[in-house]
Amino acid sequence: MTAPRPLQNRVDPLGELWAAPERGRLMGNRGGRIHDEARRIGRKRWASKAWIACVCEFRARWREVFGDGYTELFFRDEPTALAAGHRPCFQCRYAEAKAFQAAFPGIAPSAGAMDARLHEERLGFKRKLALDRAPDGAMALWRGQPHLIAGGRLWRWSFGEYGAPEPAPPGAEAIALTSASMLAALAGGYPVRTEGTPLADCGAG
Repeated sequence: MTAPRPLQNRVDPLGELWAAPERGRLMGNRGGRIHDEARRIGRKRWASKAWIACVCEFRARWREVFGDGYTELFFRDEPTALAAGHRPCFQCRYAEAKAFQAAFPGIAPSAGAMDARLHEERLGFKRKLALDRAPDGAMALWRGQPHLIAGGRLWRWSFGEYGAPEPAPPGAEAIALTSASMLAALAGGYPVRTEGTPLADCGAG
């Protein structure tokens, strides 16, 4: 018997959706349902501006993935979720969501205000990022591939393991995948989750 084909619910740092076999450490959604009755993703990529990242287990709740409710999406780790435009959930990750809110640009922005700002940035042009001044946990497109920035080094992203690190060249710029407000939250002290990332081993985060 062949293994079931993965659903198109794995998210990369550019926010694209893929059918990949690797499991994610965080689950999330884009404000509702974007899959059809055949459990397929069409052209629609979000249901509302509320893109969130959740824990995979919460109060013993069980969900059928791609069932009748919202479309469950999965992230390799939190830097991936942030780069893809998903903020922490105020229900299952309340403490982290409050820390994110405190570090977000502006004075105590509401969830709706943050969602509106992040959605505007998701639809905007990608900006350049100075690699040696980027906060740990940010992601950038370097040499055509997404990389995590951690401890002054670049780590090539994949759905599996990160690649071997290379130093961030002084003065070099890359295309920022993590949006401006997400970068500000990281720089402002948001304690990004480090499990499964080089952040846990290089003194960053």
